[in-house]
Amino acid sequence: MPELPEVEVSRRAVRALAQGRRLTAFVLRNRFLRAPAPEHLPQTLVGCTLREVERRGKYLLFDFGRGRLLLHLGMSGSLRAVPQDCAAGRHDHVDMVFEEVVLRYADPRRFGLLDWIEGDPALHPRLAPLGIEPLSAAFTGEWLAQRLAGKKAPIKPVLMDARLIVGVGNIYAAESLFRAGIDPRRPAGRIAPARLARLAQAIQEVLLAAIAAGGSTLRDFCSPQGFGDFQVQHDVYGREGQPCRRCGAPIRRILQGSRSTYFCPRCQR
Repeated sequence: MPELPEVEVSRRAVRALAQGRRLTAFVLRNRFLRAPAPEHLPQTLVGCTLREVERRGKYLLFDFGRGRLLLHLGMSGSLRAVPQDCAAGRHDHVDMVFEEVVLRYADPRRFGLLDWIEGDPALHPRLAPLGIEPLSAAFTGEWLAQRLAGKKAPIKPVLMDARLIVGVGNIYAAESLFRAGIDPRRPAGRIAPARLARLAQAIQEVLLAAIAAGGSTLRDFCSPQGFGDFQVQHDVYGREGQPCRRCGAPIRRILQGSRSTYFCPRCQR
């Protein structure tokens, strides 16, 4: 599933390709995704100029001045730049044509989402419940200490709660906890402030490294300009039984809330 780094990579690529260009066509082949997309989108958007491409959590927001197009990639969605004469496939649901640039949204599982926002996007029902942006200046060890105080749940699923922190999915929670040396099973409210400061720093470092690498390409995801390769830098995720790159101990895999968790039993405590 695309997480914050993959969505941010897509945002930057779309911005570079289409910002300042006029939308000359909006082809809505299938509006029935996770929820039906508004039927008026082609009429509303064609002729408008893309002012900016923003991100909130794992949502992309295309600012067209009169409103914003909200896009969520779901579990298997991707945006790709394709040639103008490229025939659409079975799972290619939307084309956004910015003059000679064609951005195609594909989503085999159709768990993605398209919506239209007028007014303050922070008030939109899908954005309003979202937690803090982990790459913001407000995300610190002190903030974590305040919000995690008294929590008995294991730290890894807590980090993945979008109502608390947005975009830190399974891969990046595991990698961040390894970098910070924290056992993913440790109760969130029983981690010392100094270690939480290190964890906040580790989360930011891991996310920025993943963005720089173009994200993690696992199965379906690719950005508008190609595939990322952060997966080759994973220290623990997907490496069950392989030696830890720090200490040589075998990486372990456990289940937490039906999700696989990878960690080093020697380096993380």
